[in-house]
Amino acid sequence: MLNLSIAMLKTSLIFLLFYMQTADISITSPQPGDILRGQVEIIGNMNVPNFASAELAFSYTPDSAWFTIQTFPQPVESPTMAIWDTASLTDGDYVLHLRVILQDGSSQDVVISDLKIRNDEPLPTDTPLATLPAQFESPLSTSTVQSVTALPTFPSSTPLPANPASVTTSSIYSTFVRGGLTTLVLFLFFSFLLRLRKN
Repeated sequence: MLNLSIAMLKTSLIFLLFYMQTADISITSPQPGDILRGQVEIIGNMNVPNFASAELAFSYTPDSAWFTIQTFPQPVESPTMAIWDTASLTDGDYVLHLRVILQDGSSQDVVISDLKIRNDEPLPTDTPLATLPAQFESPLSTSTVQSVTALPTFPSSTPLPANPASVTTSSIYSTFVRGGLTTLVLFLFFSFLLRLRKN
């Protein structure tokens, strides 16, 4: 009878050790259907026995090319495995993929699909509160409420004076005509002087 108890205890101990050694990899956050913006914390577990390396990647669909977010030469001990910067990605639905490669060459995979990146959409706003029914209105009597009769007045703006440095169309024309006449007079004067010198 004692041998049976020892054999059962030994079997239970082996089962418990085996169960503790076969921890699964996981991604606990984000989950399918989550809306993601900016810096996203990826939480999960990759600390498994015989760990060789791991890679965290994303894709548009499970069948398309994967884009690496981070590689891991050693398992991450903390629950936060990586920070995924989604700010540079186009809004849409994405797939997250964690692959852990074991020392024997085999691998374990976790795929989280239907992740909705929405960086360009405005944040949802809170809905306005409904008005309270009459029984929940303020207990103050109407005699304690003071009405405001006079609204504050603000001075009106005064128009600015005319700008003395402004240029009008007529002043441009008169300046042009005066310049032309001055040039013509100078031209005639110098040509007259040259004619007198020749004679």
